[in-house]
Amino acid sequence: MRMQILPTVSTLFIVISAIFVAFGWYHIVKGHRETHQKLMLWGAGFALAFFLVYASRTIFVGNTSFGGPEELKLPYHLFLFFHITLATIAAVFGIVTLLHAFNKRFAKHKKIGRITAVVWLLTAPTGVVVYVLLYLMYPGGETKPMINAILGI
Repeated sequence: MRMQILPTVSTLFIVISAIFVAFGWYHIVKGHRETHQKLMLWGAGFALAFFLVYASRTIFVGNTSFGGPEELKLPYHLFLFFHITLATIAAVFGIVTLLHAFNKRFAKHKKIGRITAVVWLLTAPTGVVVYVLLYLMYPGGETKPMINAILGI
């Protein structure tokens, strides 16, 4: 159970990121560009913090296998696949959306930003559900650090 705090921290970062994105979207609708920009940058920062914690944990600690009942493994893995797909789309769209903003291509930023925000605001709750299933409802199974697998340890 070493490093058990990291999944909680990374999930907290997802939630905080989604809150910043939601408030950022609200503020741009109200015409508050500076507030929108600050909130979205904080949202992106917490999303990046999530990714760094998650990637580090995956490499050095490992991913935790589902510890729930056998009859829930397939539904859990299908849901996990859905979450990972949403998260990947959100990450790519997020980077593109930020690049459009930084390069002052606001028409493109606005168009893709709406999609990006919706996808992220769907991704965050599915991440929380994965966390609840994997660490609260059904304590996870074994982990093996990716670095050990790569090095054959």
